[in-house]
Amino acid sequence: MHEMALTESVVALVEDAARSEGFTRAKAIVLEIGMLGHVEPAAMQFCFEAISRGTVADGARLEIVRVAGQGWCLDCGKTVALAERFGPCPDCGRHHVQMTAGDELRVRELEVE
Repeated sequence: MHEMALTESVVALVEDAARSEGFTRAKAIVLEIGMLGHVEPAAMQFCFEAISRGTVADGARLEIVRVAGQGWCLDCGKTVALAERFGPCPDCGRHHVQMTAGDELRVRELEVE
């Protein structure tokens, strides 16, 4: 379950931001998680409740926004939807697609007080 380590990193990032920006409590954290990133949002929610206890993120709302897979097809010369990593272009069927979205994990927003 790598979600535990990922969630620890998110909470550490929020604590670093609290020290550098001077806030004492995070009220909400919005995470973007790519659909092709092999991260289970329910597991992140579960881990967040346990890991955030006693930190500036304790009691914060964790909102997870899923980001669809997307890539650039070198043969078609356009952006296409991707259903899987290293998958074929849905238009031409070739595998010359460079993934441009769908594997991210980042804090998009942080609401603090």
